[in-house]
Amino acid sequence: MSDPTRRRNALAAADILKRMADTPLARHLLRAKDLADARYFEPLSVADLATAAGLSPAYFSRQFKRSFDESPHQYLLTRRLERAAALLRTSDWSVVDICYAVGANSVGSFTTSFRRMFGHAPLAYRSSFPPAASYLRIPRCVAQAYGRPQNRTFREDGEGMTS
Repeated sequence: MSDPTRRRNALAAADILKRMADTPLARHLLRAKDLADARYFEPLSVADLATAAGLSPAYFSRQFKRSFDESPHQYLLTRRLERAAALLRTSDWSVVDICYAVGANSVGSFTTSFRRMFGHAPLAYRSSFPPAASYLRIPRCVAQAYGRPQNRTFREDGEGMTS
């Protein structure tokens, strides 16, 4: 790399650092919180959230807890459990499917965390609400037909098949 290119890169990095220093800490923390809200179903770590905030993981964790009264990990777990509760109320997905859809790695730890937060096991929680089918405003057969995959891997009309 030539000297002018290095100098230009160093100036750009210094400019980014200066702009980050001028940005209030709350804005950095909100970036990480927004990331957790938007991508709760992905395997996010505290380091990923700290990177989004542009802070070191240790400093980020301390400031996040100070600002929001819960650790980044706890915040992410809460988002996942809230989404799981919504899916249990409004869908007929199995608990296992919901567990993995919200980013949990183990059904056992998911169930334990869910019970700790909501006071009931996932199936008991679901049974305390009307069945998901009661929310449909169209006939069930139409909902099922609409939910079928459109990109099929085989030809139903027989085209392209050799005999």
